[in-house]
Amino acid sequence: MWRGKRSTIGFALYEVLIGLAIFVLGVLALGRAVENCLNASTLNAEEERVRQILSNRMAEIQTSPGLPDAAEESKVDTGYGMVTLLQKSAPAGMKEGNIELAEINLVTLTAQWTRSGVKQSRQLQFYVYRASAG
Repeated sequence: MWRGKRSTIGFALYEVLIGLAIFVLGVLALGRAVENCLNASTLNAEEERVRQILSNRMAEIQTSPGLPDAAEESKVDTGYGMVTLLQKSAPAGMKEGNIELAEINLVTLTAQWTRSGVKQSRQLQFYVYRASAG
């Protein structure tokens, strides 16, 4: 009589080990999920910094009084690494009827950087109008 009562009171060793294994797998999965969230947050911050660099350079070009430089290269330290900023400007080649609109330039800004050994780039194109003095 004592034997039957004793086996129903507690858990068997294999039940405890199975429960512990399930708990450990859950903790490992949670740790991996947190790591993925941190990586995504870092990547988002890096992308946002590059977008801000492109936006700032576009504002500088739009507010400067003269024509943009035909080609220019600069390097910017973002805290995540160096970003190479390439600027190219050329006449847009727009026409109204048979008249070419020479005062409109197409500016292309390209940001290039390396993330984990893989080259990344973002590009921005916009038009700049400068009235001729005459």
